[in-house]
Amino acid sequence: MRDLVRRIEAATPPDRDRAVDALRAIAILGVVLGHWLVTALVADSGTLRAASPLLYQPELTPVSWAFQTLAVFFLVGGQMGAKSHACAHARGIGYRRWLRARLARLFRPVAAVLAVWTVAAGAMLGSGVSLLTVHTLLKLVLSPLWFLLVYAVLTAATPLVARLHPLWPLAIVLHVDLIRFGFGGPAWLGWINLAAGWLVPYCLGATWGRGLLRGRTAGWVLLIGGATVTAGLVLFGGYPAAMVGVPGAPISNLNPPTLAAVTFGLTQCGAALLLRGPLRRVLARPAAWAVVALVNLSAMTVFLWHQTAMMAVSVTTLRLYGPLPGLHTVPDGPGWVLARLCWLPVFAGALLICWAAFHGYEAGRRKGGGGVVRGGGGAVRGGGGAVRGGSRVVREGRSVRAARQVEKPSV
Repeated sequence: MRDLVRRIEAATPPDRDRAVDALRAIAILGVVLGHWLVTALVADSGTLRAASPLLYQPELTPVSWAFQTLAVFFLVGGQMGAKSHACAHARGIGYRRWLRARLARLFRPVAAVLAVWTVAAGAMLGSGVSLLTVHTLLKLVLSPLWFLLVYAVLTAATPLVARLHPLWPLAIVLHVDLIRFGFGGPAWLGWINLAAGWLVPYCLGATWGRGLLRGRTAGWVLLIGGATVTAGLVLFGGYPAAMVGVPGAPISNLNPPTLAAVTFGLTQCGAALLLRGPLRRVLARPAAWAVVALVNLSAMTVFLWHQTAMMAVSVTTLRLYGPLPGLHTVPDGPGWVLARLCWLPVFAGALLICWAAFHGYEAGRRKGGGGVVRGGGGAVRGGGGAVRGGSRVVREGRSVRAARQVEKPSV
């Protein structure tokens, strides 16, 4: 392990902003833990149905504030997308080639998930599993994919939105909600916010990627301003306090995103900007950085398979032992919460098995002889280097230096 840490540290460019990778890891792990904590598969008359503890225990609402971290992911995505495109342009890499490389890393692991669950769904239906159970499981697997589609669209639009001020998409979200909730407009209008709402943190990240937002003032303004506006919308505007969807609730802050979800996301973005300094100091330690680098190498694999890991544990234990507390029971009390916390290490173990089986699809195929694979923002050594099969995280920072060299005038 010490040798692995040393190799990762040696392969990391000195000018790489490790805080950016830490924020992405925090965002992904926040979503994973959030889903594991607020999603229950209740065994009911031979079927499995999804339920949320937030419906039965509203006092758990602050859990959604801590673990709904998608805004931070889009913030980091905008920052890295803008820098990556600028570096690619400086090195003479065309838009199509740049976009193809970035989207391939997103959708290679998606193809593996879809293939496995197509086979699994057919096998379950053929063995007599109820249609309701299959629908419940497939919905839990496929519903998180919406965010990848939105992220892919925003990535493709990076050259257009990289210099767009975040206030423009924020104004769209404001007007959409005003028409929907203030003037009784059609509900379908809210789906405009699916793009506009997440464009706000993405544009903010692109602004960060252009070298702005260096000081702490912007972080404090976003943190305090976003929190104040969100509190006002919840207390006086009729928006729900939970920042995730709750079954049976008349309004969901996330499906589609509301103004409250966007302002709450700006609060998280402010906190993320303020954490840059402390994170850089922590990640100066090689061991801490190695953990963050390894999580980032398999971020999409972790995101795509975490629900499968939870469901595999739930279905297997139900068949072997019957309904168990915190796993198959109605999440209607503190006992369920305590039991669910005990199940989290088991979910993590199942996710580790999924990672071992499928993380290769995210790393991509190695070019013959350890050749160079062109990644989203720069050259990535395939297979070799610090970590076999994916030194992208610790290598891609070198593209920044390459771009700077290109931009320097010849003597």
